[in-house]
Amino acid sequence: MNIFRLLGDVSHLVAIIILLLKIWKSRSCAGISLKSQLLFALVFTARYLDLFTNFISVYNTCMKIVFLVASYGTIYLMFFKFRATYDSSHDTFRVEFLILPALALSLVVNHAFTVMEVLWSFSILLEAVAILPQLFMVSKTGEAESITSHYLFALGSYRGLYILNWVYRYYSEGFVDWIAVLAGVVQTILYCDFFYLYITKVLKGKKLQLPA
Repeated sequence: MNIFRLLGDVSHLVAIIILLLKIWKSRSCAGISLKSQLLFALVFTARYLDLFTNFISVYNTCMKIVFLVASYGTIYLMFFKFRATYDSSHDTFRVEFLILPALALSLVVNHAFTVMEVLWSFSILLEAVAILPQLFMVSKTGEAESITSHYLFALGSYRGLYILNWVYRYYSEGFVDWIAVLAGVVQTILYCDFFYLYITKVLKGKKLQLPA
């Protein structure tokens, strides 16, 4: 554990809290991609199947449980409680184009050809692109509410901080996990355009608008 890993986890947690509060307080999931949330749930499920078989620390176990519960809780709110507010007409990204390549690649790119290692690689690769349905939805509608923008910024910051964590670990421990690093770089790149618009518009009180 180091400061970049800790801040990354905090940023990830903040993103989830922002999203849940947005949905609960507004009683609406307008502007939120259910497909992205389903992909994140799949990511966490595949990654944390070792929850009760591989104990690392109390902190690690608690974070795994929080992410799983929050992820499925978000899906419950969107799919059941506030389903009438879900804009399915704009949430049209073909997620099979993300899931299938990630699954196929994980069979080749992994640390060991075992069920748990393949699932771990699959979760890392899928997480790198899981936000695409949300970004696609924002670009299709042409704009995003400030609270949705804050959620996306916090989520992108989490991955950016994890890259700093990997850099720190490489220089301090000589450790590097190229699967996680390369997937994280791809994920951060996907956020770059959004980061620029967030800094130049949202932080100045303007509504974020993306080109369709």
